[in-house]
Amino acid sequence: MAYIHTIPIDEATGLLKELYDAERVASGYVDNTSQAFSLRPDVLAAWNNLLASIKSNINLRRYELVTIAAASKLRCSC
Repeated sequence: MAYIHTIPIDEATGLLKELYDAERVASGYVDNTSQAFSLRPDVLAAWNNLLASIKSNINLRRYELVTIAAASKLRCSC
């Protein structure tokens, strides 16, 4: 259970439902990060666009290595 209020996947409508559905098609599930943005689907859409822009200019392996390095530096346990 999240510590913040989120809109459950089965209750999503409009833009949020579109974003959830697209993520489910692409990944097979809706990530917790996306659900955390559920009250601001416009911000979720902008975040997805930013990530897509970054990924379009870097190969997947390098993107993953940079992500892991950044998480390690920030001492992220997730």
